[in-house]
Amino acid sequence: MTDIKFDSKVLADVSEALAPHADAMFKARAGRWMAVIELAHAERTEPGPEEDKDPSVKVRVVSIEVAADEFTDERLRQAQQEMYRHRTARGTLDEVDTYRADSILRNGVGLHIDDAA
Repeated sequence: MTDIKFDSKVLADVSEALAPHADAMFKARAGRWMAVIELAHAERTEPGPEEDKDPSVKVRVVSIEVAADEFTDERLRQAQQEMYRHRTARGTLDEVDTYRADSILRNGVGLHIDDAA
């Protein structure tokens, strides 16, 4: 199994998107924030044939948008639940052959993105 690691480098765009939430995140030690993130491949490590290690991939957050209100937070939670349901439905009666994560985000939970913004 491939190990997953997160790159700790915070890109300027990611930092800019998180900045409006930084004070609230600092104050709420047990806080949680829903967000849409985009991950990118940053690095891979492939052990040699004689090493008793799993291969690993390092991913970096390259884009993030944090829910700024309760409405968006709830919609993202619904999208997450729907994506989880589809991911775990393999081999069950609930399995859906036409599932795509981007379709759920675009059509499945009522998110409206204003193109003029």
